[in-house]
Amino acid sequence: MIVIGVDPGSVRTGYGIVRGREGAFELIDCGIIRLSSRQGIPERIKRIYDELDTLISVNRPQRLALETAYVNRNPQSALKLGQVRGAVVALAMNRGVALTEYAPRKVKQVLTGRGGASKEQVSYMARHFLEIEEPLRPYDISDALGIALCDLLCEGHVLPNVNGSRGHKSAGRSWSEFVRENPDSVI
Repeated sequence: MIVIGVDPGSVRTGYGIVRGREGAFELIDCGIIRLSSRQGIPERIKRIYDELDTLISVNRPQRLALETAYVNRNPQSALKLGQVRGAVVALAMNRGVALTEYAPRKVKQVLTGRGGASKEQVSYMARHFLEIEEPLRPYDISDALGIALCDLLCEGHVLPNVNGSRGHKSAGRSWSEFVRENPDSVI
């Protein structure tokens, strides 16, 4: 099962494409669609749509997992985010890709065990599940990968392997284990 996770934004949209198989995850691609705030929102939405459409054409995911909207103090930002999300939903429907949406707290809960986890914790666990050594920056990328991983775990597309763990050999590790092993990395 291949899932594309999307962390929508009107200036930066993160994406992560992950394959889930019995007992393992594989990173296919990840990145960010950077947009200029000087462009109008219609031009930005078109670029997001076109770039995600190309990624779907090349990688052929069966599912698209999208972060749900959140209420922002700035109504203009919330409206722009809603428009971007609408374009991503339309793309999934136009391409016949199954769509699921996850609240940020749900993604954090599934990946780290805590709904209030930090972006650093989500990034660490996404890297851990996918065996990525280097940091994932900006966090839009690790958020998108986290959304894709959450979908694979929640929808049961990655089944436990023989020893009962999910993902690769260290996927059962927790944030508290990371803190114990890396005390200098925690503020």
